[in-house]
Amino acid sequence: MLLIPAIDLKDGRCVRLRQGRMDDETVFSDDPVEMAGRWVREGARRLHLVDLNGAFAGEPVNGSAIRGIAAAYPELPIQVGGGIRDEATIEAYLKAGVAFCIIGTQAVKDPEFVARACRSFPGHVMVGLDARDGQVAINGWAEITPHRVEELARRFEDDGVAAIVYTDIGRDGMMTGPNVEATRALASAIRVPVIASGGITTIEDVRLLAEAAGSGITAAITGRAIYEGTLDFATGQKLADRLSADA
Repeated sequence: MLLIPAIDLKDGRCVRLRQGRMDDETVFSDDPVEMAGRWVREGARRLHLVDLNGAFAGEPVNGSAIRGIAAAYPELPIQVGGGIRDEATIEAYLKAGVAFCIIGTQAVKDPEFVARACRSFPGHVMVGLDARDGQVAINGWAEITPHRVEELARRFEDDGVAAIVYTDIGRDGMMTGPNVEATRALASAIRVPVIASGGITTIEDVRLLAEAAGSGITAAITGRAIYEGTLDFATGQKLADRLSADA
């Protein structure tokens, strides 16, 4: 199982939010490129970038920071979410060196967009499903929809997405541990890989997710924990690698 550091971008800075609230942020760095370098030096094999302003604006806002990271580390796979609402945005990110574009709100509002994007950019499109109590949320988590996570995941699986990024927004940024049960249930219900997000706090959380990797959880995104020091990233990745090798 891959452990993926998150770099959340707001106003050009690296921040973390609590439960997606834009007014509840902690700033960790004014230099996102240098922050990316920190995780690369600690052994990161992929980065997860989120344009938080873009998620609310519906278009890229922190694109310059994302392009800067991609240019600085051209061999490192980067996945980007936040404000991706059209194929032109996907094409621009891929040309800039991004490996995967994550479609979130637009996937729920316009599922056909996912199908078109998968046809145009095969292997480069993921869908981000953010949920509270199994109900999918959109618009920067500001709106809860009637859609169930597994229902939408199966739809996008048929479209050919590379992975589903699943976030339990009740856990995200709260340092309360991941929702392993819900993540395992989703991964078991579909064939495409599931990337877990939200709540990872300690090395024990990494162990629990890695032990559930056989269900289809191929990676886990971690943010606040590695910034605040409750989880050492390099140690976490080594444990995930060992447990994956033993599985």
